[in-house]
Amino acid sequence: MRKFANSRIVLPLLAMLALAACGDEAPPQEMPKGSVTVATLKAEPLLLTRELTGRTNAYLIAEVRPQVSGIIEKRLFTEGSHVEAGQQLYQLDDAIYKADLASAEAALLRARATLNSAELTARRAEGLVKIDAVSQQDYENAVAALKQAQADVKASEATVARARTTLQYAAITAPISGRIGKSAVTPGALVTANQAEPLAVIQQLDPIYVDVTQSSSELLRLRREIAEGSVTQADVPVKILLEDGTPYAHEGKLAFADVTVDPGTGSFLLRVEVPNPDNILLPGMYVRAIVSLGERQNAVLVPQEGVTRDPRGNAIAMVVNGDGQVERREVEVSRAIGNKWLVEGGLAPGDKVIVEGLQKIQPGMPVEYSEAAPGGSAPAEQSPGAPGVPAAGSAAQ
Repeated sequence: MRKFANSRIVLPLLAMLALAACGDEAPPQEMPKGSVTVATLKAEPLLLTRELTGRTNAYLIAEVRPQVSGIIEKRLFTEGSHVEAGQQLYQLDDAIYKADLASAEAALLRARATLNSAELTARRAEGLVKIDAVSQQDYENAVAALKQAQADVKASEATVARARTTLQYAAITAPISGRIGKSAVTPGALVTANQAEPLAVIQQLDPIYVDVTQSSSELLRLRREIAEGSVTQADVPVKILLEDGTPYAHEGKLAFADVTVDPGTGSFLLRVEVPNPDNILLPGMYVRAIVSLGERQNAVLVPQEGVTRDPRGNAIAMVVNGDGQVERREVEVSRAIGNKWLVEGGLAPGDKVIVEGLQKIQPGMPVEYSEAAPGGSAPAEQSPGAPGVPAAGSAAQ
């Protein structure tokens, strides 16, 4: 009976203790800290460039055509060789043109003889009219005959000059210096003056032009940034990349920008002048040109691995804030610079953007971070255990 009475006293006490224990709230559990790698952003001067595609064009092009008709007797150049301005390329049969020149020269001699006779007659008439030995009418006729003889001489001289020029045209010469292509005719072929088909084409290849196109909208944005002062113009040589990606040995310079925008593509032409002493660049080659657009003095670049996209396509970056917690930022980026994005908004110098460990974090989560090594995402320096206390070297630069 005594044991039963004791149990009746102990059980209620145990129940009361259990209820009291249930009434106390459990202590809150701390959120576990994540471990991430960050890149601290900084402002730096940045040369804005654009890689544009284009094709090469000859600096000068001349189509060789005959200025007189005739049979080709000789071809005096090697196809594909370099020719100098004034060098003879073809020789036409010039027998007729030589005969025409000889006839014109004979006519000139006859006109000069007539002029000599007219001068003597006019001189005698001038002396006789003073003593009334000849009439005034005869004197005036002598003076008129002299002037007509002088005019005949000038006309004959012009005929000789024309015949001599025609004879010279029978020797077809190069109008410019450059590389000459294949010949469209062979000796024995009949050619006509100012024919539609050229005999050959000469192209000057040193220097050479590279024609590229740029978007007109990009030009407008650049001009607006220059007007606002955020971008300054930079006169930097243009770098050329060959079709296989090999850098070309010589840099070019911007020759001019076209004033007309193509309505079909919304782009305009940029012409770059490039030295070509070894004739590596040939007309029609596909190349790429790295053109300088301007220089931004305080540009902010963020590693591409630190920027993701949400379901709506907005650019998102995760940042470690001053309390050592993850903060979600919507950012605006404009273009890729190597393996980084150029930041236009949402991030500032000194922000610590998470570049590794994004899969293990969420906004508001405390983290321990390490600074990424320059040029990569490997940890460079570890932060202390207490969140929100930056490690040495991790402050904004």
